[in-house]
Amino acid sequence: MHSRRVVITGLGVVTPVGNDVAAFWENLKNGVSGIGVVDAFDTTGFDCKIGGQVRNFEPKDFFHNPKDARRTDRFAQLSMAAAKMAKEDSGIDLGRTNLERFGVIVSSGIGGLKTLEDQHSNLLFKGPTRLSPFTIPMLISNMASGLISMEYGLEGPNFCIVTACATSNNSIGESWRMIKFGDADIFLAGGSEASMIPIGLSAFASMKALSLRNDDPQRASRPWDKDRDGFVMSEGAGVVVVEELEHAKARGAKIYCELTGYGLTADAYHMTAPPPDGGGAARAMRIALEHAKTNADEIDYVNAHATSTGLGDVAETRAIKAVLGEHAHKVSVSSTKSMTGHLLGGAGAVEMAACALAMRDSVIPPTTNLENPDEECDLDYTPLVAKEKKVRVVMNNSFGFGGHNATLIAREFLG
Repeated sequence: MHSRRVVITGLGVVTPVGNDVAAFWENLKNGVSGIGVVDAFDTTGFDCKIGGQVRNFEPKDFFHNPKDARRTDRFAQLSMAAAKMAKEDSGIDLGRTNLERFGVIVSSGIGGLKTLEDQHSNLLFKGPTRLSPFTIPMLISNMASGLISMEYGLEGPNFCIVTACATSNNSIGESWRMIKFGDADIFLAGGSEASMIPIGLSAFASMKALSLRNDDPQRASRPWDKDRDGFVMSEGAGVVVVEELEHAKARGAKIYCELTGYGLTADAYHMTAPPPDGGGAARAMRIALEHAKTNADEIDYVNAHATSTGLGDVAETRAIKAVLGEHAHKVSVSSTKSMTGHLLGGAGAVEMAACALAMRDSVIPPTTNLENPDEECDLDYTPLVAKEKKVRVVMNNSFGFGGHNATLIAREFLG
């Protein structure tokens, strides 16, 4: 049973650099930034005034019943959009699919933060009888998975995983594991975040975690650069269709890549900082490689977690070196967060889509703004411009507050 092979057959993204896969990928290849001055609310008095917003997004376009869009938090609306795109991209015919074996693991690191902020304001200023009856269903993190299953009648395994910025990778990885174990044949898997609201932006800024390059937002996210001063928070969602190989072949699905390995560990070190040696991240990478039966020197591309923080970028570089050895200086690495910003719980799935497209098109997306590398960051980070390169095996890293580490390995599908 555990020999069941697992592939990715559909992609869906909603991001600051594109509201669909085609626009997202074109902008990534061309180094286009989605970071700007926040205009979704008044940032007067805020230390940080920049972020990655999803623009020109109409939630009701992605719900069968438009009323449902009004009864959901933005994180769930973004999830629904990415899930619909991924489902359509996969070409799945629900009428010919066993829906009891079709699962959903679409998660969020924070969940319905806007609902919490809005309804708490109602409580304070209007009283306890003026809260929306949808308050709890709108803010709980599992509702994205629940709503997607209701929208499409998907009756397989359904839950969400909350591991901060590792959330999406864990969602995809656990889908992989459950398919291999035989619990399902197909999943919509990924994550979303919609914390680009006053409490979200101010709370992360209070941690001194965010870039304050307010006068130059497009150059604010600069992983591995000596002048980096924090990450740039963004909103968005990514969902991929994870499917058992024979199930995909039986319906003639196009296959982006084969998902071969998944590793997860805990740092057991600090609430928000990684250990300096990146030891937990390195163990996650090694476990993923072992599951994938892949040698370190087979990795062609690492889509790094690399958020543009002083500690994180160095620790991940050390972890990559520890795991890949001499090959670390030959592998192509990049951080698409330099363009998208950090989508928190949505990051890993959006970056898995980028990995799949890198394999399809033999293109390494760049790390923009990497103009003055940190002395301790000395790998090939694909600075400034994309690079043409045959990509057969990719590694996708995501690490979250709480010391959560999740690594995925995918391979070019050769039959």
